[in-house]
Amino acid sequence: MKKYLCVITALLFITSCRDSTQLPPMPQGVQTYSLLGDTLRAPDLAPELFDEYNANLLQAIMDYRVDPEDIDVLIWMGRRTAYLGEYREAVRIFTEGIFKKPEDPRLFRHRGHRFITLRMFDAAIQDFEDAENRMRNMADEVEPDGLPNEFGIPTSTLKSNVWYHKGLAHYLKGDFESAAESYENALQLELTDDMRIATLYWYYMTLKRMGRDEPAGRAIADINEEIELLENDGYLSLILVFKGIFHPDQLMEASDDALQNATLGYGIGNWHFINGREERAFEIWQEIYNGGNWPAFGFIAAEAELARAQEY
Repeated sequence: MKKYLCVITALLFITSCRDSTQLPPMPQGVQTYSLLGDTLRAPDLAPELFDEYNANLLQAIMDYRVDPEDIDVLIWMGRRTAYLGEYREAVRIFTEGIFKKPEDPRLFRHRGHRFITLRMFDAAIQDFEDAENRMRNMADEVEPDGLPNEFGIPTSTLKSNVWYHKGLAHYLKGDFESAAESYENALQLELTDDMRIATLYWYYMTLKRMGRDEPAGRAIADINEEIELLENDGYLSLILVFKGIFHPDQLMEASDDALQNATLGYGIGNWHFINGREERAFEIWQEIYNGGNWPAFGFIAAEAELARAQEY
């Protein structure tokens, strides 16, 4: 832990010179507030994960000290910082990169992702729009995974990630029309099966929330159990539930994977919601919120549902 504190101190020194982010002030140790007003702090990591992520961040910092103008190095430092739950510091690092190389869309893509984590959806959308403008005349490129799957094969690209995450930010705001447009942009790309399934999952739910049942059904018409994925099996299972192939109760068993629980839980809750069982949906979403895995997209989506319900 002492080494980790030294790392964060180093990061604060590196990024404090140009802190032109849109980050609101927070009490010490707090990353952000949930949409329901609760304080959110960096999640606890299993010791073996902490050691791995911390070692990777230390290496990234050393690489940065060798060449602070290398944008690839700076992006990795920001990503490694976020994996340790220091999302505010990650945003500051990406902002430093934008100051140094404002034409690079990757910096806006990664900062936008972490604005989503911090519940700053409008700032995220603006970053993704800035990324869109900068990548417009660029060829797409494979995006290396910071947390690789067991096969070590990346499953997404820069452009697909920009539109995927932009769609998510709009979805979380309840702007389903804009979300659908972003997902449609992503689906026009040459996607891996993993990225296609992840995008179709959110796209289907978006269309259903808009009352566009027929296009939603067509979007997942060719999805079946035979599709072999590297890492997005949870999304595939949920799409099969939407198609009536799996019973949702099969997916609600306890799992050691908190991220998977949040993903599956939100999808099952949404399945109940779009089929008129709103009370059951909110029970599931509340269970996810009580679970505390606040950086997960499924958690943020469940939190957004609960927050919108309080507004009415």
